[in-house]
Amino acid sequence: MQRFRPFATLVFSLVVFVFFSLPAKAVDIQRIVSPGGIKAWLVEEHTIPIVSMNVAWRGGASLDPADKAGLAYLASSTMDEGAGDLESKAFQERLSDLAIQLSFDAGMDSFSGNLKTLSENTDEAFRLFGLAITEPRFDEEPVERIRAQILTSLNQKLSDPDSLAGRAWFKLAFGKHPYSQPSEGTLDTMAAITRQDLADLAESRLGKDNMVIGVVGDIDAAKLSTLLDRTFGALPEKAKTFEVPETKPLQEAAIEIIPQDIPQSVVVFGGQGVKRDDPDYYAAYVLNYILGGGSFESRLTDEIREKRGLVYSVYSYLYPMKAAGLQMGGFGTSNASVKEALNLVEEEVARIRKDGVTPKELEDAKTYLNGSFPLSLSSNASIARILVAMQINDLPASYLDERNKLINAVTEDDIKWVAQKLLDPSKLIVVIAGKPADLEPLGAGVGKQ
Repeated sequence: MQRFRPFATLVFSLVVFVFFSLPAKAVDIQRIVSPGGIKAWLVEEHTIPIVSMNVAWRGGASLDPADKAGLAYLASSTMDEGAGDLESKAFQERLSDLAIQLSFDAGMDSFSGNLKTLSENTDEAFRLFGLAITEPRFDEEPVERIRAQILTSLNQKLSDPDSLAGRAWFKLAFGKHPYSQPSEGTLDTMAAITRQDLADLAESRLGKDNMVIGVVGDIDAAKLSTLLDRTFGALPEKAKTFEVPETKPLQEAAIEIIPQDIPQSVVVFGGQGVKRDDPDYYAAYVLNYILGGGSFESRLTDEIREKRGLVYSVYSYLYPMKAAGLQMGGFGTSNASVKEALNLVEEEVARIRKDGVTPKELEDAKTYLNGSFPLSLSSNASIARILVAMQINDLPASYLDERNKLINAVTEDDIKWVAQKLLDPSKLIVVIAGKPADLEPLGAGVGKQ
């Protein structure tokens, strides 16, 4: 569970600094191997005295047992609540006293940790991080306190249309596959998790063999090598073997309606997309920007908001996971307008599949996607996350230099080709939370509401 601990005012004002005005090729990635064999990618930046680290272990919430969904999420929320000989309060006070930001998170396919510190406190920050991953206490008081907070949040989500629609979409799309489980669990599964379950997760999932590390900031390779062994050396050599079976979303049209007594319905739609290692990924990336990922520049926004005023916003995005690829989207609109807006989504998808995109749309998309990318390199922490994402996705260290070329290489024919294999309007999976007028459940969604 992430917490915000502000740095000193002067330092905080400098956080958004690294390479903000530099091209991506200015990022010099060093591949480090410690004497103990711990691997990491490092970008040195000595402009200001801050060090950021991001670590990810392959295997996330999708590994949680069905009857204890939310296990990884609860572990990530409590792993920094005391470690080693430091109880929760002492651990948190030590972090606060030294302005160290330390947190963990659980995604569907990975379990991650984040660390940010002033460089003068680097040794202690890494020591505390190492304690958190190798000797987490999971004491009863903090575990029950955090569990109660999560249960309160889960209870609130039972009446939140956005949450209801999102969760129901994944359940509808993936059935009994682990991807259908909400990463935060449910009221029942969260309550069933024991302290021993948390300890078992830390011991079985956090191994050296399934770990990737990105470090950015005021630290050199020699110093980092020493800290890597101190921090991660006590982890198991190998994590417990796991496998999430390959899957695809439901391959037929479906509409599920979750009745909610609200004036505006929330709509989530989606279907087949591409995984990150798909050769058509970059064509799909550009296509999605043109369809619905480009905000006011996208076709969906132009047709549904600008021309007809049916929605405040409508969007689409690629969601590549380890065992499945999705293209998804959503919007909110009055109950009376849901059917018309959905029809327009289907029409735009059909049109882009049939006719492709214009040369201007393609050029504008490339210009934006390439021009905006350096903004994602705007802080130590954001670069560290990118370094980890590159390793998780088996991208080379040269990716930052090659990315623009890969996007620029996408042609109109590529777009038309990938549009045929992506979101099919005749197989759209739709979940609606609200009371949409003149719309009935369809296919796999019938009878679920």
